[in-house]
Amino acid sequence: MGSETERVVHRGGCHCRRVRWEVEAPSSVVAWQCNCSDCSMRGNTHFILPSSNFRLLGDSHQFLTTYTFGTHTAKHIFCKVCGITSFYIPRSNPDGIAITYRCVDPGTLAHIEIKLYDGKNWESSYISTEIASCTKPET
Repeated sequence: MGSETERVVHRGGCHCRRVRWEVEAPSSVVAWQCNCSDCSMRGNTHFILPSSNFRLLGDSHQFLTTYTFGTHTAKHIFCKVCGITSFYIPRSNPDGIAITYRCVDPGTLAHIEIKLYDGKNWESSYISTEIASCTKPET
């Protein structure tokens, strides 16, 4: 079916390149632009997939630190050196990984559809967007 369902390995990481990862995902993704207090301040727009599709590379783990707030379900993981959140564990999908699409190395993302997530009204947006389905197995 072409690039919409084609699964590729995307590589990416933080600004200083101390944090590097790879993730298997379609070449065409839906990215969520959230307006919660954290995402709106960081300008984060991310796509979500099962954590089993994600692999941290090399010694990246030693450069990571985590910030939580509110329910402490989301794990905002960022580089201790440059401060970039290239991936994190989202509250909406605690079994998944959210990849900041701007942190994916150029060349593998063919298309990004951006949808809005109303993080200021988290509970109602969680139900209306069906964001939880992002980490469900494909059928």
